[in-house]
Amino acid sequence: MEALNNLFITIDSFLGSAFWFPYVLLGVGLFFTIYLKFPQVRFFKHAWLVVTGKFDKADDPGDTSHFRSLTTALSGTVGTGNISGVAFAIFLGGPAALFWMWVTAFLGMTTKFVEVTLSHKYREKTEDGTMAGGPMYFMDKGLNMKWLAVAFAVATVISSFGTGNLPQSNGIATAMEATFGFDPMIVGGVLAILLGLVIIGGIQRIAAVTSKIVPLMAVVYIVGALAVIFANLGNIGPAFAAVISDAFTGSAAAGGFLGASLAYAFNRGVNRGLFSNEAGQGSAPIAHAAAKTKEPVAEGMVSILEPFIDTIIICTITGLVILSSGVWKEKHHNVFDASDMTIIAGQYSEANPVDLDALYKHLNGVEGSSVQTFTGRVAIMNGVVQSNDITVMNARSIAEDVRFTIGGTEDLYSGMLVIENGVPQKDNIVVSGKSLVHSAKLTTLAFTRGFFGDFGQYIVSIGLLLFAFSTAIAWSYYGDRAMTYLFGPKSIMPYRVVYVAGFFWAAFSDTTLVWTFSAIAIVVMTLPNLFGIMMLHKEMKSLMNTYWDKHKSKK
Repeated sequence: MEALNNLFITIDSFLGSAFWFPYVLLGVGLFFTIYLKFPQVRFFKHAWLVVTGKFDKADDPGDTSHFRSLTTALSGTVGTGNISGVAFAIFLGGPAALFWMWVTAFLGMTTKFVEVTLSHKYREKTEDGTMAGGPMYFMDKGLNMKWLAVAFAVATVISSFGTGNLPQSNGIATAMEATFGFDPMIVGGVLAILLGLVIIGGIQRIAAVTSKIVPLMAVVYIVGALAVIFANLGNIGPAFAAVISDAFTGSAAAGGFLGASLAYAFNRGVNRGLFSNEAGQGSAPIAHAAAKTKEPVAEGMVSILEPFIDTIIICTITGLVILSSGVWKEKHHNVFDASDMTIIAGQYSEANPVDLDALYKHLNGVEGSSVQTFTGRVAIMNGVVQSNDITVMNARSIAEDVRFTIGGTEDLYSGMLVIENGVPQKDNIVVSGKSLVHSAKLTTLAFTRGFFGDFGQYIVSIGLLLFAFSTAIAWSYYGDRAMTYLFGPKSIMPYRVVYVAGFFWAAFSDTTLVWTFSAIAIVVMTLPNLFGIMMLHKEMKSLMNTYWDKHKSKK
């Protein structure tokens, strides 16, 4: 798993974590925002009217209503990205990461408007009588680029696992184990069965389920979050100030947090923003293609609301909970994931400014760091390291109270431990101690700092269960539409079987490994979609102007 994670990290370094990717994503959103004259502002009110059904007609072609298409798409975006993803972004980039999530969402409102409109225009009815749409259809029929359409469809199948399946299952299982002590394998098994029962019913059942889950889960989660925010009201002002002030400087060291450079916070904020609202990824257009309407632009306007609800509202609330509670910079006892832990040569202390500077450079990829991973043998006595020549790092922080135990037991390990490139070479060793935490664990801890006390953790677990499960449902639909495009309707059932199996496996897999794969899957789907919508920018402007002129004339 360590070798596989390192391979994924290497691949991601050329894609989502590369310096150029955030500029491409935001650049496309900025281009369309200016080119279409800020549609996310001009059409915001109209979008709400379309969702309410004000302009619906009974004989419009499609499978579901505007509202159900919106909730299906929202169920695909409102998931672990809003709970785990925001926490992961702040863990990596500090408060500044939240600002760049906002920017990604604002520009993403336009990007999603464009991709949904174009996909809806080129949708078609399949052999089984249902509507199928998505970027692969406008790439094929609008651009006459079959090869690009096939590449996107393949990327969608991959991303259905990387975005909608594996991280959702892993996030649920992690939260359930932390809160209730449930075995991740049992959690994965039960939810995999429920997932299979829902997705076999197709878009009608999916839309029916998500239209009920999405509003419910939003209310439960927001109530729990506000209980933390109001309990820490005095910290809200400083939290907002840190988000804004750090946006163009990076985040300084605070508590166990060792600091993040501007470049790192920018990259992580944009990357996690994309994971959360999926604007530009090309996923939501697949759900919106099922909406009953003859007007592609009308459905595009509905999609403007998604990044607003997902990121501007829900992700901001999560971010304020984490920042105002202070848990993001505190060390907590936890069992170290192999992918999060590394052993470095030499003794480092947070109290030493020279050490802080070296670790800051090391963690943020800044040149000039003297930090080296350790290779050699270390004596362990009753679970405690007997050498002063190493420092255990976990979750981008200096670990404290570190204990080495024999896997599956509480027996303390004694003996010589071989370390290669910072990694212990004994498989049955479990390492635990105090360090920063991230993802669902961080958000869960933050929710215990409110009026509900420890009960807050149950709100996160229930919210994550509903958020992530609905996301997995929606993404199964995206994947089966891509399979339909590639191989026809007969390929849907085999795909769903593999999808459910993946959901089960991810529940007890390495969290960091899952998230690293997720980062790759998102980008391989996003790049061809961004290229496609840029190629059709003139057609998009014509469609928008024609629709709006017609609407104004009727009014």
